[in-house]
Amino acid sequence: MLEGLLKSVQSRYAAAAESELSSDHAGVRAVAEAFGYSAEEITSVPAAANMGLSCGNPTAMASIRPGETVVDLGSGGGLDVFLASRLVGPEGKAIGIDMTPAMIERAQANAASGDYRNVEFHLATIDHLPLADSSVDCVISNCVLNLAPDKPAVFREIARVLKPGGRLAVSDIALKGELPAAVAESLAAYVGCIAGAIRIAEYRDGLLAAGFEHVEIVDSGADLNVYAKVENQSACCSPSMTAGQGLSVLAESCCSSDAGAPTGLHEDLRALLSEFDVNAAAASVKVYAVKPNATH
Repeated sequence: MLEGLLKSVQSRYAAAAESELSSDHAGVRAVAEAFGYSAEEITSVPAAANMGLSCGNPTAMASIRPGETVVDLGSGGGLDVFLASRLVGPEGKAIGIDMTPAMIERAQANAASGDYRNVEFHLATIDHLPLADSSVDCVISNCVLNLAPDKPAVFREIARVLKPGGRLAVSDIALKGELPAAVAESLAAYVGCIAGAIRIAEYRDGLLAAGFEHVEIVDSGADLNVYAKVENQSACCSPSMTAGQGLSVLAESCCSSDAGAPTGLHEDLRALLSEFDVNAAAASVKVYAVKPNATH
């Protein structure tokens, strides 16, 4: 069932990667701006790096310094990797990890178009990182950890690759209450980073169990209904999918005969958000944690 769920997530994000969603569309820009990206940040990277999939701006809170190695988990089109690339400078490195081949291809094309020399992208799941122990200064992520079925495994893997004293700076969705049953059981809400979210207290406990200290999880107060603004974008969506773990799909297929229809990811989530206000139960959170120093 977990494998089926991951394939469903991968299929929806592949559809987004193959779409024309970008910062050239007002709705996509609106999502990025609502979650903390400045107009200058948005325009400083290739437009195709932003597909309106964020729930925060992790580079803004990561205190990234020149010469560091930064890893972005679930890097998508490369938005945060490219922002980190500028911050680490030519002596540093920004690495993107994503499990969807189409996303890796899109990110690499964006890197080439922007002539980024200090970035690289790897196809992998975030619970099995292709990185050496204690090799990374900072791990960032943007609305992706909630998609991982085994979050404790992801937390342990992050701790493994971080250097002693290294830090985690993540934008994510976490729960502060009970989701409506229709949302909790919806595949669209899972892929849209809501149904797979865990309680804030569980998030904190998981990081502490993985060995992190100075764990802080703060509700950003952002309006999650902003995702409904991503509509009427030109895209080609993936075939219909079966859902795993008892999750249901809102429609028989995300595909439409209308060439201007939005991707299934945004279309289904928009339909759900038009019926339910998830802000009472879910929150965009800023997560920060530090791996203890070896001498600590």
